[in-house]
Amino acid sequence: MRPRATKEPRRLKSPESIQTREPAVSRKEPVHSQPVSPSDDMQARITDRAYELYTERGYRQGYALDDWLEAEREVLGLECNA
Repeated sequence: MRPRATKEPRRLKSPESIQTREPAVSRKEPVHSQPVSPSDDMQARITDRAYELYTERGYRQGYALDDWLEAEREVLGLECNA
């Protein structure tokens, strides 16, 4: 029978060694250089128009859904039969 190998206890890193470590360099591209899908662009246009409607209303609360739906109609060119 072989003798068991003893494991050394894990050593905790001191706070100094954690703080002095250099952060890992990210190789990802910046978000603004990634291609934007047409649906992302459409949603951004709707968001901008809804905010414009909100400002035109005098920043009154309680009409967010109305502003969003109106902005969708305008941006997408939909007509309401209401």
